[in-house]
Amino acid sequence: MALVNENHLKLPGNYLFAEIAKRVNAYKSEHPEAKIIRLGIGDVTRPLPQASIEAMHKAVDEMGHVETFQGYPEYEGYDFLIEKIIEVDYKKRGIKVERDEVFVSDGAKSDTANIQELFGVNNKIAVTDPVYPVYVDSNVMAGRTGALGSDGKWSNVVYLSCTAENNFIPELPKEKVDLIYLCFPNNPTGMTLTKEQLKAWVDYARKNKAIILFDSAYEAFIHEKDVPHSIYEVEGAREVAIEFRSFSKTAGFTGTRCAYTVIPKEVTAYTASGEACSLNRMWYRRQATKFNGVSYIVQRGAEAVYSEEGQQQVKELIGYYMENARIIREGLQSIGIQVFGGVNSPYIWLKTPKGMDSWAFFDKLLKEINVVGTPGVGFGPSGEGYFRLTAFGSRENTEEAVERFRTKLKI
Repeated sequence: MALVNENHLKLPGNYLFAEIAKRVNAYKSEHPEAKIIRLGIGDVTRPLPQASIEAMHKAVDEMGHVETFQGYPEYEGYDFLIEKIIEVDYKKRGIKVERDEVFVSDGAKSDTANIQELFGVNNKIAVTDPVYPVYVDSNVMAGRTGALGSDGKWSNVVYLSCTAENNFIPELPKEKVDLIYLCFPNNPTGMTLTKEQLKAWVDYARKNKAIILFDSAYEAFIHEKDVPHSIYEVEGAREVAIEFRSFSKTAGFTGTRCAYTVIPKEVTAYTASGEACSLNRMWYRRQATKFNGVSYIVQRGAEAVYSEEGQQQVKELIGYYMENARIIREGLQSIGIQVFGGVNSPYIWLKTPKGMDSWAFFDKLLKEINVVGTPGVGFGPSGEGYFRLTAFGSRENTEEAVERFRTKLKI
């Protein structure tokens, strides 16, 4: 008799975005004439940078000739891409990263979910609340989170509440934790930490021999000068931090799939007997066993992002989305809705009006103005009473959605 991993059965209901899709599809089946504007899931809408398109076309042609054909890629990525990553994303910021500390993958979502495989089930995890659901759900599947309480919290997870009352800045845990998930600029709140604020987390991790899992998928959207682009800008972070980055939102690779993770060789975890283990080498072994690498064609497209033309085109892409963010932010403010984010991030986090709960506000927007967003409670208990909109729509849809908020929403 085949037995299931019963930890999977602990996951409540649908994955957040699957539940959103279910509700939207049900509404559309009853109202086929409705023009739905989707500002919920963080999927991009602009084409890939032209530099990447040209590079991938060339790579496709190379695959058609014996002399330039490529088979299985390197597990950790091709040198041509890793060298660009190190040069542009780190060395130019004065950060030391070595070639064998960068691992190219098919997405930050995959890596932030899979990284937990390196750690024992008895580790206590801490997450900011609200939080990207994958961090918690992947630990549920591993059996690390305990039981789900009636308050929506897992018994073996430390929740670091981030609300308007504390300016969405998480406090250090009051109890000892082993794994800390941080995402800045934050998804879903769109807020950031200063270098000084981030240093407090690095100091905590060093003192407690904890590991910080730092998701910086949105670092390219940072505009303010005092906001670090990498956790490795903080002294001591190489000892305790793993950083995840993605080309998905930066260069429109959500459907193309390319990202990378940096694991410095100094980052260690321990056996029950106290023996130090290199997470860098463990991750390499894990990837070599379970992952065959990102295709040559896609990695050539990612490499082109770092060309002079690619950098300019990415800057234009990000500028397009951040203008959408400004339109949404200022439009909602003009009708008295309290909003956050949208300055260093493509996400706008808003307080639901009149204390309405998140899913009720979702239904209200869908039915009254045919606009889809994401209920804040889907990101964690502290997200109740909040709502997320994204700036990844087209300009036309963004402007129309804001106009519907102004003229049709009854609040």
